[in-house]
Amino acid sequence: MESVFILIPISIILVFVIGGFFWWSSKNGQFDDLEGPAHRILLDDDSPQAADIQEDASDNDNTDKQHR
Repeated sequence: MESVFILIPISIILVFVIGGFFWWSSKNGQFDDLEGPAHRILLDDDSPQAADIQEDASDNDNTDKQHR
């Protein structure tokens, strides 16, 4: 019975702490958009071919400068 006098106030304090963390996270936008980042990965517009062409072009520029 004596442990109940300790556990009940501790549990009430814990509820308020968890509620405070939830309120803080919802105010800071943690739960605004849960699906957007997952869709952005799937709909990524970067084409790897364009990146390869740019890298090849920069490699050619470097070799041209070295031969001069």
